[in-house]
Amino acid sequence: MTEITLSARRYRWLDRASKLCGVALIAVGLEVGGGTAAGLALAALGVLCGLATVVMTDE
Repeated sequence: MTEITLSARRYRWLDRASKLCGVALIAVGLEVGGGTAAGLALAALGVLCGLATVVMTDE
């Protein structure tokens, strides 16, 4: 598995952006309907987006 490394500054910005994107997708999923397939898919995508930087390391 290849490691992704970023400078500390870029990692912080990417981490913030991914978390905000994740929260926005979850909110859209709830707005569409939390019990519908589309709402669940958007919420799941939001969780994945929010957790995207967990596998990255900073220098």
